[in-house]
Amino acid sequence: MEGVLLILIVIVVAAIGIAVYASSKASGQRNAASLADAKADARRLIERLGGQVFALSGTDDASKQALADASERYTAASSQIEQATTVRQAALAKESAIEGLYYVRAARTALGMDPGPELESLAGQRTAGAVTEDRRVEFDGRQIEASPTPSPRTPNYYPGGRVAGRPVPAGWYSEPWWKPALVAGAWGVGSALLFSAMFSGMSGVGYDAQAFENGYGDGFSEGFEQGQLDGGGDAGGGDAGGGWDGGGWDNGGGDWGGGGDFGGGDFGGGFDF
Repeated sequence: MEGVLLILIVIVVAAIGIAVYASSKASGQRNAASLADAKADARRLIERLGGQVFALSGTDDASKQALADASERYTAASSQIEQATTVRQAALAKESAIEGLYYVRAARTALGMDPGPELESLAGQRTAGAVTEDRRVEFDGRQIEASPTPSPRTPNYYPGGRVAGRPVPAGWYSEPWWKPALVAGAWGVGSALLFSAMFSGMSGVGYDAQAFENGYGDGFSEGFEQGQLDGGGDAGGGDAGGGWDGGGWDNGGGDWGGGGDFGGGDFGGGFDF
């Protein structure tokens, strides 16, 4: 009797082991399929970005700078997708490619061309807003301009999103005033004053200096209520672009596989905030 009981126990244990193994194998196959799908989706956009980068040539400062930024994102996305081992890492590569395509749209606009089809929104982009009017402010002994359109005075484009946890509206600027924070991962003293001076009262950008310092907006035109923002209303839980505070892109320190390097982070070192 004891022998029969022992045999039954062995059979039950073996059955449980087989079920666990089968379940684990099926889960692994699902994960592998999800990763393959995510990588294929990212590669589709990366290849599209690469085709645009290699096909276009800038003719003025605005289009040349936008294409340089697009090329930078293409390099980053290509590196990220090659090193991606999780769906999240593949999604970050896709986000880099989408950002690059926004720069391509900006370059095409500066060249007087059709910007092309609409793109998926970048994480944090809609809540950051966009420049809706020309604005020139005096800050730290220099003039900084913002505009909804490219010009010789505003050749630096940003697609909109959050940098180091703070909103930067989409638009064209006289200088990339957000890049010191992009490199350092934190905003310097006076950044809130610059933000307030540049965007105070501008429709489409509902942020004041205090909200900028806190990393969120109040009364933004998209209709996001404060409770939604406090609850993590940004798409994907993160932010878009290069060293940004993005769900993981901090796109923050996370899952870039070493591929998101902005040319060593040297932007001339001339932006002392």
